[in-house]
Amino acid sequence: MTLTATRPGKGSGAARPRRSAPRRTGRGTGRRGGRRAGSAWTPWLYLLPALAVLGGLLVYPLYQLGLISFLEYTQAQVSGGRPTSFRGFGNYTDLFSDPQFRQVLLATVLFAAACVVATLAVGCALAVLLTRVRALPRLALMLAALGAWATPAVTGSTVWVFLFDPDHGPVNRLLGLGDFSWTYGRYSAFALVLMEVVWCSFPFVMVTVYAGIRAVPAEVLEAAALDGASPWRTWRSVTAPMLRPVLVVVTIQSIIWDFKIFTQIYVMTGGGGIAGQNLVLNVYAYQKAFASSQYSLGSAIGVVMLLILLAVTLVHLRLLRGQGEEER
Repeated sequence: MTLTATRPGKGSGAARPRRSAPRRTGRGTGRRGGRRAGSAWTPWLYLLPALAVLGGLLVYPLYQLGLISFLEYTQAQVSGGRPTSFRGFGNYTDLFSDPQFRQVLLATVLFAAACVVATLAVGCALAVLLTRVRALPRLALMLAALGAWATPAVTGSTVWVFLFDPDHGPVNRLLGLGDFSWTYGRYSAFALVLMEVVWCSFPFVMVTVYAGIRAVPAEVLEAAALDGASPWRTWRSVTAPMLRPVLVVVTIQSIIWDFKIFTQIYVMTGGGGIAGQNLVLNVYAYQKAFASSQYSLGSAIGVVMLLILLAVTLVHLRLLRGQGEEER
């Protein structure tokens, strides 16, 4: 304790002792800083096992995929008859100079776009229907849709091939098409695969959009009905804008799923159709890598697909971030 002189005020006869402020040391600050630093690393410690598993299952295969796409890697290199050589971007040059690859890429984009539009149309229409029917029909439709969603792709494709079989299928008999073969023509085969893809994909859209519709305030829909808006006008002007975040999610997910379709095309068209008329990128990569033993070209096709889907995913994340900022 130190004594300091004070100026006597009114009525004060002597100086009063005053304690000096204790000096602050850096010990407390250091402990808090250490705790904050430790708490910042705690989430990463919890995520470390999952990151290690994902690194082993995803990062290393992607590294090998990219590495092989820059090499000359065929059956001769696999069997050890010829040494592996570095080609750089030679495989990508050969790929993009191939007219068949450009044709398959265009067909994949158009087919995926058609599948996405049809899936969204059917899923949204049935989601609106679920809001207008009673409990028992709603339950039956939900169970039927979930059954289609849970069916494996191989099983569903095989069943659809049987249904549209020209000799024993019931669809041709009901439609009076005789021995018409759906898988013989290019466009009819793509149409058949599109119907199967929509059949197994619309339940995701239907359930997600239905949940979003149920979250729309009932007062808003009642106000639109009192103003004389038709159901289509209500959906277009009221419900759809409020469901924009949900619609963005289901659209991006559908694009990713439909762009990398393999099983339905491979099973229903017998590996890509007659003379490869129904090839998509996944089936084309499979044929190059395993049927022709051109593993480097197949890897290059896989890298191209990865970059396209990565671009779609980045657009997805950007849209979600923009919607989050608008909500704030």
